[in-house]
Amino acid sequence: MQAVMQHHHVNRPYFGDSWLIILTLLLLIFGLIMMTSASVEIGESLYGDPLYHFKKQIAFMIMGLVGATILLNIPLAWWERGSHALYALALLTLIMVLLPGIGHTAGGGTRWINLGFMTLQVSEPAKICIVFFMAGLLSRHHDYICGSLKGFAMPFVLMALPMALLLLEPDFGAVVVIMFAVMAMLFLAGARFWHFLLAAAMVVCAGAALIFTSAYRMRRVSSYLQALKDPFQEDIVFDSGYQLAQALIGFGRGEWLGMGLGNSIQKMYFLPDGHTDFIIAIIAEELGVIGVLVLLLLFAAFIARALIIARRNERNGNFFAAYAAYGLAFIFIGQVVINVSVNIGLLPNKGLTLPFISSGGSSLLTCIAMVALLLRIDIEDRQPGGRKTTLKV
Repeated sequence: MQAVMQHHHVNRPYFGDSWLIILTLLLLIFGLIMMTSASVEIGESLYGDPLYHFKKQIAFMIMGLVGATILLNIPLAWWERGSHALYALALLTLIMVLLPGIGHTAGGGTRWINLGFMTLQVSEPAKICIVFFMAGLLSRHHDYICGSLKGFAMPFVLMALPMALLLLEPDFGAVVVIMFAVMAMLFLAGARFWHFLLAAAMVVCAGAALIFTSAYRMRRVSSYLQALKDPFQEDIVFDSGYQLAQALIGFGRGEWLGMGLGNSIQKMYFLPDGHTDFIIAIIAEELGVIGVLVLLLLFAAFIARALIIARRNERNGNFFAAYAAYGLAFIFIGQVVINVSVNIGLLPNKGLTLPFISSGGSSLLTCIAMVALLLRIDIEDRQPGGRKTTLKV
């Protein structure tokens, strides 16, 4: 009887961490409801259809789930062997978007390629490509990267070109998120602490230099600093300072329990990008601080599951899978922390979406793809015997 039960258990298909799947579905449902509520006014006025963004998001969700099914069936060995090709692909797309006639410009940035059925924000798939490239680099050259200053510098030298291309778009938010994930991967791989501190200091200095040498970024920072003094100054009225002031009005109106689902005033053109970058402010207005805290708890649980998958793979000797999972988890952490910080005034506006929640095809497709990759990493780790990737000097 016991043998039959064991046989049944072995043959039962495993689709990956069930908690990660449940939390992803909860975030998708939460996002769909709140994004629809936040976008009805703009959909009605621009397209004559209050459910315009809802229909688009559903279409991208279906596309994402079809893509996830494909990704779930691709062995990790393929990603590991092709990690250099993924780096080349990231560079190719980041170069293509800057070419006249190919790149699509909107809102002062050239970040998209028009595919006909959607505009693809190239930094989104580039994040995945760079994470897997870094995971391959760390698993192949672990002792060299973590054991010497020269080796530790190698990932940063390789990051210089894609980061420079992203800054030309400009997409400073994507640069911050990717570098945050790369730094976290190096730290968790066991890089020497003083190497890590030196690199962190250099990255912060480079970031400060980029802000102070760019009139566009300085304008964002100055409008952010002035926003709460006088948010309706003529020179910043439609700048990020105005957005921040309107976002905080949303938080203030919502108080603890909110005005009720659908009852936001800020989404009526007072808060620009209320259904994308500033959706947290609409959630705060309609569901209150309690609603925002529930959402943040869902994100915390989701990220915890991703980190558990990464840690388990690391313990089992699947180093490529572990580093890739760490990188994907920290992409999510970076985006959530930055987006929420922008909404509550801790950071200037970076133009970053909130994973699963904001309206946007590129972001949603990439988030679902990252979940599928985390599930694939977990599936392979649970297979009998597992798949080990040994560290090489």
